[in-house]
Amino acid sequence: MGMPWSITVHAASPAAGHAAIAAGFAEVARLERVLSDYDPDSELSRLSAQAPMGAAVAVSEDLWRVLHRAADLQADTDGAFDITVGPLTSLWRQARRTGVAPGTDRLAAARHAVGRQALELDADRRTVRLIQPGMRLDPGGIGAGYAADRAMEVLERRGIAAALIDASGDVLVSAAPPGAAGWRIAVAPAGTSAEDHVMLVHAAITTSGDAYQAVEIGSQRHGHVIDPRTGQAVPGPAAVTVIAPDCTTADALATAALVLGPEAGLRAVAGRPGCAARFTWKDGGAVRTAVTRSWPGVTADR
Repeated sequence: MGMPWSITVHAASPAAGHAAIAAGFAEVARLERVLSDYDPDSELSRLSAQAPMGAAVAVSEDLWRVLHRAADLQADTDGAFDITVGPLTSLWRQARRTGVAPGTDRLAAARHAVGRQALELDADRRTVRLIQPGMRLDPGGIGAGYAADRAMEVLERRGIAAALIDASGDVLVSAAPPGAAGWRIAVAPAGTSAEDHVMLVHAAITTSGDAYQAVEIGSQRHGHVIDPRTGQAVPGPAAVTVIAPDCTTADALATAALVLGPEAGLRAVAGRPGCAARFTWKDGGAVRTAVTRSWPGVTADR
């Protein structure tokens, strides 16, 4: 999926552990062939290439589950998360390579292909129709999380009770390692405290921010996350870390919260059962941090 992955397991024997890890990676490789927007032969890329579609088409169970979940999250976040954002991310990827921001006309044209009106889903038939010309699906805020969830299911079917999957910062854990209270996860980006970590079991944690993918254009820092509602790159520096019961949710909510900003982003996460968030951003020359009440170790909103 264009990023390093690691899988750590506690198993009854080295052979059982290696076999489970191999099966987990095989599941990720399988889902890459379904969900990658970099591979022109993936199921998702072939679907995008058909836009605009005169008739709906049936899709695989995995692609359907991702698209259906993405549509729910799009509605829940008032459009801050949107899997149809592909035309805009394509423009901003080019901007990061060239150092030149997309022109107003090109952004306006791309925005016409983005939004709830662009994608039609039929749950009864499990079919999909891409309505707008120039559409391109971008699973960047949900695909890795979904693949991690499916890989963990593979490990569990092989009898692995305690495991950690790390998809380049999208981290999913199951039961605690033997003799431990949980998995000790460092929270990125590093805060001001030396004890910047959380202990997790049966949960996911992921960070969305501009620490590694950003471009300076003029005096403005532009991150790689795009606001689907405006077409603009989210300004930085900023980052949000989300804890959720599953990695699909953590991945998508972190993206949406970064788009929404500290106040609205934390409010969106706090309203979901089992979820917590920490937002870090630069305000003038100072670095500020805010967390939800549900963030580990917090006894009051701050």
